[in-house]
Amino acid sequence: MSRLTKLTRDQVAGETRDLYTRVGEQRGNVPNMFRVFAHRPEILKTMVAHMNAITNSGTVPVRTKELVATLVSRLNACEY
Repeated sequence: MSRLTKLTRDQVAGETRDLYTRVGEQRGNVPNMFRVFAHRPEILKTMVAHMNAITNSGTVPVRTKELVATLVSRLNACEY
């Protein structure tokens, strides 16, 4: 079974490297999901826009959204 590698900051360039820096500063790390999608920067860019729209809008606090995502992931026996 083939697997996609999780790209490190040293393995990416341009906008993707800038994104790694911003996300790393905000979250303390770059989530594995972002590191895998970095193989296709055009898809990563739209995914980040989608995640920002979900996370940074509405009335539910970001921390609560993160906790719900983690809980749903655990209930479905998949890594977050």
